[in-house]
Formats: sequence, structure tokens, C-alpha cells
Amino acid sequence: MFERLGRYVVAHPWRIIAAWVIAVAIIVPFAPSLASVSSSDQASFLPSSYESVRAEKLVQKAFPGTSGASAIFIVERGDGHMLTPNDRRGIGTLAARLQTSKIESVGRVSTGVRLSSPNGKAQLIDVAFRGSSEDPSVQQAVGTLRTNANSILRGGSLRAGLTGEAAIQVDSSNSFGSAQRVVFLATIVLILGMLLAVFRSPIAAIFPLASIGLVYVLTTKALAALAQALGFRLDESTSSLLIVVLFGIGTDYILFLLFRYRERLGKGDDSKTAIRHSVHKVGTAIASSGLVVMAAMLALVLSDLGSFRNMAPGFLLSVGTMLVASLTLVPAVLTLLGPRVFWPSKRWRRERHGRVYPALGRLISRRPGLTALASGALLVGLASGVIYFKASYDVTSSLPSNTKSAQAITSLDKAYPPGSLNPTQILVSSKQRLGKSDLAPIAARVKRVKGVASVVTAGFSPDGRTAELDVNVQANPSSQAAMSLVSGPVKDAAQAAAGPGRSILIGGESMSLADVSHATNRDYTIVYPFAAALILLILAILLRSVIAPLYLLVGVGLGYTATLGASVHVFQGLQGRSGLLFMMPILVYLFVVAVGTDYNILLTTRLREEIVAGASPRRAAALAVEHGGPTVASAGIILAGTFGSLMLTGVSLLSEIGFAVASGIVLVAIVMASIFVPSVATLLGRFIWWPGHQPGRHLRDKAKQLVEDALHPPKLDDEPAAP
Repeated sequence: MFERLGRYVVAHPWRIIAAWVIAVAIIVPFAPSLASVSSSDQASFLPSSYESVRAEKLVQKAFPGTSGASAIFIVERGDGHMLTPNDRRGIGTLAARLQTSKIESVGRVSTGVRLSSPNGKAQLIDVAFRGSSEDPSVQQAVGTLRTNANSILRGGSLRAGLTGEAAIQVDSSNSFGSAQRVVFLATIVLILGMLLAVFRSPIAAIFPLASIGLVYVLTTKALAALAQALGFRLDESTSSLLIVVLFGIGTDYILFLLFRYRERLGKGDDSKTAIRHSVHKVGTAIASSGLVVMAAMLALVLSDLGSFRNMAPGFLLSVGTMLVASLTLVPAVLTLLGPRVFWPSKRWRRERHGRVYPALGRLISRRPGLTALASGALLVGLASGVIYFKASYDVTSSLPSNTKSAQAITSLDKAYPPGSLNPTQILVSSKQRLGKSDLAPIAARVKRVKGVASVVTAGFSPDGRTAELDVNVQANPSSQAAMSLVSGPVKDAAQAAAGPGRSILIGGESMSLADVSHATNRDYTIVYPFAAALILLILAILLRSVIAPLYLLVGVGLGYTATLGASVHVFQGLQGRSGLLFMMPILVYLFVVAVGTDYNILLTTRLREEIVAGASPRRAAALAVEHGGPTVASAGIILAGTFGSLMLTGVSLLSEIGFAVASGIVLVAIVMASIFVPSVATLLGRFIWWPGHQPGRHLRDKAKQLVEDALHPPKLDDEPAAP
């Protein structure tokens, strides 16, 4: 298949290029932007079966006047002293003037002594909007409120900071927009610098970037159009992640082709023959790698969390498009450029013989047990950190500390006890009208629950059939303690005291996060096994073996746990954080297991290629590492660098992802693919290719041979050379 594809591309390069140009011309000018179909609201991505979602829908139905977005001003003195009576009058005046400003989409601005902090140093102003936090008019109103508040308080002793749902949405959007620009610039600079260092040619450096850039523009526009047409929303981090995914794997695939193309030129092939050979040999690895990544992404459609589930279309579309471009557009352009792609370097004229990877290949072929043990021990040691992994659900902490919302949250945390600003909602419903006497037993029972600070009646619906109790817990609402308390004892106590004919629903931030936690844990038991089965099937078809896919899958699992464990050691151990963001395990799975598998596949297919050509297992390992190692190392360092650029954004979510994935890619490329995989393959010998290339020797005889080789390792010079 890939041999025929290589012949067609070399014969008709202009047709291929024209098809891509036409696709860009049709899609790009008319599609919306990704930002217009993105959201940062994690709770809205939960299925409707979860209790917090049902509670939110009941609030919207029973209390329509309070179903819009909200925000909170925290007002305090600039000198940090107690508020005076005059200060409190000034806060009331501020609220009144903001209310009478008639800002579009602002429904109600209110305050009062009831919103004073226990330490007397701050007071809140509640803001209710007409519309959701994603409405453009609401987002514009946030900026207007901040400007007007600063203008009203200018020259006085008070200062005001706006945070809460709507304000956080605005600041989050701005932060991710800035992060996208930082990541894009850093990715381009890093890839350009690395390619210049590898090929010493400006054309070889710019050519991959131009190709990937075209695919990126086409993919993001097509994805936005798809999201708009089908009515789903993307997570705000998708745009930044798509940059590193596309430029990362795109660079990998193009490097696979360029390294093999240069190798064939060095062996004396003419340019077109070298391109056909490269597409034929490397095309299998590229297609298999792309399919493995897409299989891992496809498994996300089974996720209960929409933030993950809605990532699937974007990654499937981008990886699939990059896969097709790597096997059509890139070799077509390469056909037109020919060896000029390496200009002004002349090193392509001769076969390259490095020192590091030939030496590593000889070491692995002579001492496979030693290299397998050393590399495996390193991975197992790092994987030990998984034992201490703790999930953090504090999504507001992902905001950079210099944003206005984050600064206001810091002030809130100092002035108010945990839980007082994000009360848990107990919604009581009945077919009959409810009164305060109906709520009293519920409030009394819940208040006796250990960890509950207070319970107050928030109000009744217009028809009197739904009532709301607000519960303040003593723990941080986003902590595991609050989540467990609200979804367990508080819920049980409310249901026990409700009485016949009344239903109870629990809502609010803590319950929403508890549902997110439940959905995430459920995903682990479904998404991972499904992805593993798909990857195993693809590898079995690619390698025509039963054994090789199994040992590769074990290696993938070891690389995954080593990556997650290393992140735990750094963030929870060295930096002392209480936990990693709850989505980290799945994101590491996506970008280390899926994307990093490229390198295992490249080395394994090269091993198989050398075996088919007649080399012994030890000789095949030496040749695979010698020729495939530099490609894997270069591609891995570039991909790690692109993900590492996320650490420059100042967004803790992206910084954690950047470190975890970058370190994981380095482990997979340098330790796993270049050392562990060929070492284990050498130990297993031809048995690894059963039933495809098993020489028919009995398994017992093979075991004896393995023991003999371990005790008396032969020299590489004793091995027959590959024909």
C-alpha cells in the first residue's frame, strides 16, 4: 500500500499540493474561530444524570431570577484596617451607583451588613447577571463593572476586587488566550532551532514548520466549524494543546521521513527512489503511530466528562489530518525540493556514522539483560511516586496569580472562613406548598453533621413547591473533605429528615466537584481498557505478532506510571503541593501513552525490518538503535520541548501538563524506546515475532538459550552481518 502511495506522490506532486491548497481555500475563510466554541465551565460538561446537574436545572426552573451568572466584589480598606461606619456607607453607595449605572446584562447589585467578613475588614457586593458567564454581553459587563468601581472609589480609602463565576470566566479566557500566543511562539522558536541544529539547513527547518502550520490552520478552522454545526463546546485548553500536539507529532512524522530520506541518499539512491523508499518503509510506522494516537483519543468518547469527551473530535481530526499530510503533502513538497531541502549542508551525500547510538546498539546487543535491567529499574523507581498521587479539584488555582480574579480570591480567603462563599444548596421539592416549618427538621439534622458550619433558608420558589437551604461547610469547598462531606453525610442527613412526599437534590460547587471526581474515576475503568484493546489490535496488525504487541503494551504502561510518578515527586514532593490536578492522569495517558508510542513503534518496526532482511536478533537490535536512535532522540527532544513550552504560560494547569508530558516524552524516547524496548526484544529473540517470524524452535529450547546467553553473552563480532 505505502509503496504504491510513494510511487503516486512522486509521480504527481503538483496534484497533491493543489488538493491541499483547495481544501484550505474552501474551509479557512468561512469557518469560525476556536474561541467562539470554547468554554471553561467543567460542571456543564457533566451528563444530566449527575445530581449536581439535576440540581442546577431545578434552580433554573424554580428560581428563574437567579439562574444567570454571578460575581462578587470584595471591598476592603487599602491600609488593611477594620472597616469604619463611613466605609460601610461608602460600600453601600458603590453598590447603589453600580446598580443605577444600567450596565447591559447586569440584573442586580446588592450588599449589606450580612455580607461583612467575621474579622470586620471586608464586605461583599453581590452581582447577578442576566445571562450565562459565556455570553459576550456578560463578559463585557465584567470589564465595565471593574472600570466603574475603580472610578467611583478613586481617591478614597477603599479598594474593590471582582471575582466569582463571571469574572473568573473572563480572566480564564484572557489567560488561555495569552497562553496560546506564548505556546505558539515558543513552539515555533524551539522547533526551528532544533531542526537547524539537526540538519544545519534553513530549508529543512522551515519546510516542516510551513507544512504543519498549514495543517494547523486547516484543522482548527474545520474543528470550530464542526463544533458549531453539531452544537458541542470545547474546553478552553484545547487550543493550546492542539498547538503542541500538531506541531509535536507533525515534527515527529516529518523527521521520520527526512532521516530515512537522508539515509537512502547517503547509500546512493537518487532523490525520487529515496522518497519512494522512505514512504514505503516509514509510512507503515507513521500510519501505525497515527492510528494508535487516534485510537487513544477515540477512547475519550466513552468519558463521562464532556471536557475530555469533547477533546476527542479535535484530536482525532488534527492527528488524522497530520497523518494524511505526512504521507502526501510532505513527500510531494519533498519531491519538488529534492536534496536541496538540506542546503547548504552536503552531509547527505555520504552515509552517516555517528558514535553514540552505534555504541549504544553494540552495548544492547552484547548485554541486553544489563541494559533492560538498568532502564527498567529507572522507570520502576520513578513509577513509585504513583502510590502518593492525590487529585486536586481546585480549578480556580489554575488562574495566574496576577489576574484580578485570583487577587480577589486571595483577599476572600483571608477575610472569610472556607466554605462561606460557595454554599452547598439543598433543594427540597414537594407537590404541596412548603413552609419554614417543613425545612426546620432538615436544617436541624444537617446542622448536627460534623463539619457543617451553618445552615440557612435561602428562599422559596414562586409556587412554593421548591425551597433552598444553603449549607456552609468548614472545609475549602473544592477540597476532598468538603466533597466527601456534601455527597455523603450532608446528603444522607437531608434525605433522612425530608419526610414522605419530598425529594432532595444537592447542588453547589462541592457537589459538582464530587460528581466530577466520580465521573473521572469511572472513566479510568472504561477509557483505559478500551484504549488498551484498540492499541493492542493495531500493533498486532502492524507487527503481525501476538507477543510483540503485548510486551510493547507493558512498556507503555511502565512509561505511563513512570511519568505520572515523576510528576508526583516534583509537584507533591519537591514543591509541597497538596495534589495534582485531577485531569492529570488522563492527560498523561493522552500525550505520553498515545503520542509517545510513536517512538516505540518506529524502533520496533525497524527491528522487524532488519529481522526480515536476515539479521539475527542481536544484530537487528544494534542496527535498529544505530539508525533509529538518532531519529527518536531528535524527535523526542523536539516534542518534549514543545510541551515544555506550556510551562512558560503562567497557568498552573498548563504548567503541570507541560512538565509531566515533557518529562514523559524524554523517558519514552530516550529510556523506553532507545534502550528498554530493543533490550527486551533482544532477550526474547525471534520468539517476539511469533507467529510471523518464529523459526519453529520449541519454547523450552528458547528458554534454555536465553539462560545460556545471559550467562555467557557472545560478542557482537560473532554475529553475522545483515545482507
